[in-house]
Amino acid sequence: MFQPKYTITNLLLANIKRISSLVTQLNNLRFSHVVLAELEKTARAVSSHASTSIEGNPLPLTEVKKILKSTPAHVRDSEKEVLNYNTALLHLNEKLASPPTPLSLDLILDIHKLVMQDLLPDFEVGRLRQKPVIVNDPRTGRTIYMPPDASEVKTLTPQLVEFVAANHQTIDPLILAGIFHKQLVLIHPFMDGNGRTTRLATKVLLAQMGLNTFKLFSFENYYNQNVTRYFQMVGELGNYYEIVSHIDFTSWLEYFTEGIIDELLRIQKNLPMAQNPSERLRSHDQQILTFIQENGFITDRDYAKLTRRAKATRALDFKKLISLGLIERRAKAKSTYYVLKDL
Repeated sequence: MFQPKYTITNLLLANIKRISSLVTQLNNLRFSHVVLAELEKTARAVSSHASTSIEGNPLPLTEVKKILKSTPAHVRDSEKEVLNYNTALLHLNEKLASPPTPLSLDLILDIHKLVMQDLLPDFEVGRLRQKPVIVNDPRTGRTIYMPPDASEVKTLTPQLVEFVAANHQTIDPLILAGIFHKQLVLIHPFMDGNGRTTRLATKVLLAQMGLNTFKLFSFENYYNQNVTRYFQMVGELGNYYEIVSHIDFTSWLEYFTEGIIDELLRIQKNLPMAQNPSERLRSHDQQILTFIQENGFITDRDYAKLTRRAKATRALDFKKLISLGLIERRAKAKSTYYVLKDL
């Protein structure tokens, strides 16, 4: 049975608290569907570039954006890696729509199939490995890590999924996602594509904590800023069987949560720039949204008590928020009220 070792340090606890605060702030912001669609497209491009770049893909972000906008007639492997990752993100975005899909072994296999389609032989795509693999230092070519035997992968991988399912209400979701991330990398369940599959599966767990990681979020970007450090933190040196009893997840969890903070701050900094003047929310617009958040709905009579704006102007205010896809109208005539629209 998988029982990871880790310590909840002051730094880790502080990181978790800060992430919770940042997530709450971001989730309370309201943007039009037009803005959200653009943010989602940008996040997918950044994620597709960063996650494939970590594995050695040479394409710059500008080229990745071009490929995602218009698929080339003849696709090279480097372009196929990017297209596959973007396809997997779109697939997961649909999977995590209400009701959300929980993490499972089948979902992990589906992710690998999407990521490695046409990049591995068919009998290795979406299937746990049946051969030994080794991890080499990309700079020296020397072997630095020996993953567990292929015969044990079919036991270790389901055990990890079961650990997540059994502890989702007792272990903080950030800690759980971090443990899952590192352990799946150490198991190395596939012949290739382990890193990309792991990062996408980790996004599933992060999305379940209340952060829609696909519309705004690209935590892969943090790892790509210093790939050497990422590999040092997520990996281990030596033979799995010789080190497994000594592996401590604490340092990785601190680094993992620091990366999420870094990405959330980047999002927070860039969000105001995503709105054009016609979509920018004024103080009276925010009053409406805040009132609905606190009370569940708002009527024109409620709004009249909050502002001195004329009745015709108040009607335009409601119309603006409806056009931006932030609220919707319910009932008619004197019974009319407004609620937040599910984004």
